[in-house]
Amino acid sequence: MSYKVALNFEDGVTRFIEVDSGETVADAAYRQGINIPLDCRDGACGACKCLAEAGRYDLGDNYIEDALSEAEKAEGLVLTCQMRLESDCVLRIPASSEVCKTEQASYEALISDVRALSDSVISLSIKGASLARLSFLPGQYVNLRVPGSDQTRAYSFSSLPQDGEVSFLIRNVPGGLMSGYLSRQARAGDAMTLTGPLGSFYLREIRRPLLMLAGGTGLAPFTAMLEKIAESGSEHPIHLIYGVTHDADLVEMDRLEEFVARIPNFSFTACVASPESSHPHKGYVTQHIAPVHLNDGEVDIYLCGPPPMVEAVNGFLREQGIQPANFHYEKFAASV
Repeated sequence: MSYKVALNFEDGVTRFIEVDSGETVADAAYRQGINIPLDCRDGACGACKCLAEAGRYDLGDNYIEDALSEAEKAEGLVLTCQMRLESDCVLRIPASSEVCKTEQASYEALISDVRALSDSVISLSIKGASLARLSFLPGQYVNLRVPGSDQTRAYSFSSLPQDGEVSFLIRNVPGGLMSGYLSRQARAGDAMTLTGPLGSFYLREIRRPLLMLAGGTGLAPFTAMLEKIAESGSEHPIHLIYGVTHDADLVEMDRLEEFVARIPNFSFTACVASPESSHPHKGYVTQHIAPVHLNDGEVDIYLCGPPPMVEAVNGFLREQGIQPANFHYEKFAASV
């Protein structure tokens, strides 16, 4: 027995899939070449969360509260990695058809440039003929395999593809497998393998003011997004607040100034948390969010940073009584 599911994507495209009895919707979609946003498959991350607009289904009890709360469940939200159908269904997918049709692929490339931007940040660029086939939405990430091992690390693109070349900002983690390789061994011409693209953190259609919040190397997806905006333009204001711990951690400042020149509605603020900082803007990102940036809630917020930063921003918005029109965020933690 099988059921029919209508997948309504946020760009207005609808696709239909057949889901076998006992099969999860996520597995059925992947089997038919449609990549519903998904990271863990275990009901732990919430990346595959969608809205069920019609139909009957069973979610089981193997997911955790952080991934899907009881309140969300009552509103019709589901985890497609846990969802098994009892009737035909209609799902609203919080992603575009473009990203969901992109099947994860593997690419071979060579390091074209690797250099330290600071003691804490490494810039990596890779280039190869296979990357001419690479397509991703700005904000997404790939898994890079650490040369000489079978381990991978996830990194967001910091640029759009250009002439078969893409770039990344990588945190230099003491004892880190990838950062250790890049800082001590890597040379131009070394081979690297990447798989992806992955992730549901990406730039949507700009329909209102944007507030971008970056912590450390969480700046990477925003520089890729800003490249896209520089190409296509925007009639809405865009403000980036970029926070780091120490003055020396600030990188890509010249590049951000270039975006100011290229994007008429773009502005940014950089801030440093350390009390010993000599930077004109001190403190945390939340201390530099002004009412004008929140636009009484008629704003789309994008945030990429460590978990404490995400929690701090959530708390700040609650204190201000602001519910943004959309709040897209990606938490990351340094991997050794």
